Amino acid sequence: MVQYYWNPTYQNQHITPPPVTIPNGRPPSPGVPIGTPPGLPLREQSYIENILRLNIGQPGVFNFSFEHALDSGKNTKAIVGTVVAAGRDHVILNETATGHEFLFPMIYFDYAEFEGKINYFPQT
Repeated sequence: MVQYYWNPTYQNQHITPPPVTIPNGRPPSPGVPIGTPPGLPLREQSYIENILRLNIGQPGVFNFSFEHALDSGKNTKAIVGTVVAAGRDHVILNETATGHEFLFPMIYFDYAEFEGKINYFPQT
């Protein structure tokens, strides 16, 4: 149990973080953590959206499921097509048969089946 004591004379003390020092006056590169030692190779993290980005244009089947039903008794959707783009919380797919493009939130993504070899990050 944590004891809490109210102190009416206490004022919020705002702590200002130290300024970020950027070498050569350049802004930091996106995705590069500030303070990464020079010469240290950066690895892409193996999140689903990064893996989907590596496989843009590859044919596959992309499976999604939803809490709510699309049609009566149906709460899944499979798209046969290719990845157009993938972000942190979404994927854009192009359906091969119709040419339609779909934008799906990643929270509904279940899995993907690719026809060929899946491009993945080098394992070193």
